[in-house]
Amino acid sequence: MTRTEERAGEFQELRPLLFSIAYRMLGSVSEAEDAVQETWLRYQGSSTEPRSAKAFLSATVSRISIDVLRSARVRREEYVGPWFPEPLLSDPYQDPERSAELAESVSMASLLLLERLSPLERAVFVLREVFGFGFREVASAVERSEAACRQLAMQARRHMEAGRPRFEAGRKQRELLAERFFDAFKDGDVEGLRDLLAADVQMVGDGGGKAPQFARPFVGSESVARFLAAAYAPLGRIGVAVGLQEVNGQPGAVFKDRDGKVVSVWTLEILDGRVQAIRSVLNPDKLGHLGPVADAWEIAREADAARLPTD
Repeated sequence: MTRTEERAGEFQELRPLLFSIAYRMLGSVSEAEDAVQETWLRYQGSSTEPRSAKAFLSATVSRISIDVLRSARVRREEYVGPWFPEPLLSDPYQDPERSAELAESVSMASLLLLERLSPLERAVFVLREVFGFGFREVASAVERSEAACRQLAMQARRHMEAGRPRFEAGRKQRELLAERFFDAFKDGDVEGLRDLLAADVQMVGDGGGKAPQFARPFVGSESVARFLAAAYAPLGRIGVAVGLQEVNGQPGAVFKDRDGKVVSVWTLEILDGRVQAIRSVLNPDKLGHLGPVADAWEIAREADAARLPTD
């Protein structure tokens, strides 16, 4: 076996980890995949023989992601409406010893908190707190001293803990509540929805100016329940289907049109037996990795035409 073949094997074995690092740093499936591919090109072309392929590749994908984050700041500041991460249906990297950290760190709520950190803070937090790298490896990855990385980690933890969601319910309990929620949604059951929503629940959509989105978030159980109860009937009449699906490690759903094209993805944030937040991603640029994407504007027009006077 040639050294190139050996490196290819090492890279493929570590690819799930590299993607998971990049996705948590970038909040984008497509950008994470690009970062991983660029990491391979650099590894393939490097004349250096690293003592640890894992350390070398993790450091490389982290540096690439930091550069992407810095260039993405302006784009995100100019983004139309609320910005959400690209939905991830399945995290390719699993580590039984860090399963709790991995699951929590990939949730929409946690990724939105990570957006508040500087690129360096984000890299240090992801490498140290999520994936358990030692400070020596983290320092090498971000090209800072260990002392500086400890300070960055402390700052990042403080920011994250201040707004960190508490997913207290077990996975099975969250799934059962999500099933009840989507059943009530499809039935147009205002009372059933109201019983499942937190008093201060928020429903927010990310269309990025490229798909219909709410003029403003819906806030409060009454407002959200009434909107949801009226929303599904016209969609159902034009063949839109709701498929329950784990999204970013939390309960959610993928909406598809009658041709099986993706319309939107919802995630639910559940705490204390109630839905605290509903986040809807409709921007077609963020859905392409899930399959063919529907024309959300056309879906909205068809749904409006399918409304009955009682809707």
